[in-house]
Amino acid sequence: MSDRFWPVHSEQEPWFRIGQFEVTTTTLAAAVVVLFWPVWALAGGQLFTGALMYAPELLAGGQLWRLVTWPFSAGPSLWGVLDVVMLWYFGTMLERQIGRTRMAWLLAGTWLSITVAYTAVALVFSGSAALAGIGLIQLLVLLLWIAEYPTARFFFNIPAWVVGVVIVGIQVLSMLGYRQFEELLALLLSMAFVAVAARRTGLLAAYDWIPGRPHVRKSRGPRVSRTETRAHQRRASDRERLDELLDQINDQGIGSLTDAQRRELLKLRERLRRD
Repeated sequence: MSDRFWPVHSEQEPWFRIGQFEVTTTTLAAAVVVLFWPVWALAGGQLFTGALMYAPELLAGGQLWRLVTWPFSAGPSLWGVLDVVMLWYFGTMLERQIGRTRMAWLLAGTWLSITVAYTAVALVFSGSAALAGIGLIQLLVLLLWIAEYPTARFFFNIPAWVVGVVIVGIQVLSMLGYRQFEELLALLLSMAFVAVAARRTGLLAAYDWIPGRPHVRKSRGPRVSRTETRAHQRRASDRERLDELLDQINDQGIGSLTDAQRRELLKLRERLRRD
């Protein structure tokens, strides 16, 4: 896939560096997930997942931490590694476009969108849909990237939008086949909420039908130091005074200048010549 699909944002600089390794928002998110894997293993696997996963009915006992911990509740697996790699890979490309701060907001908005959507569906239909791991967050980040760069090419030169249609189609058919209608509704709501959040961070600007005004980054000119500002003001003042003296010479002749004005004229010419 060519670099021409993702422009570099001025906030591409990482939050910090560890040696030569750059720590960005996406890298931090992926690293936190991986760091939870040893804890998962030491804490007893399913016991750890059961303590951190999220289901709306579990909030009744005051277990509010589940709202935040569910993305980190799954243990290591082949699919888990793939989720982390894809989150990092496609998230990094989005971060290059919108910058590290707005990428943090996008990831937070994706988490919040999924949590709200699944909670709302569970409350309305009295269902029980559990959330555990970053699989769904990774999926929505991937779909955002595809929506942002639909003509980018995947393996076998397949356009990104075709891959997106296949991914969504498989999800929908699978949920229909297993009669997971509530989960399907929650997924669709999550996609809608994330699209609005993404548009607010500067993504999906080409999709005018998505609610919300896209963020437009204000361009900033080059920073000018105070010394440069004063020098510029002095040069402008010198030119203005020089023009006044030259106008006097044109109107009244050079003999109209006093000795002080003659000396001033020479100083102004010399100073402007040096600048």
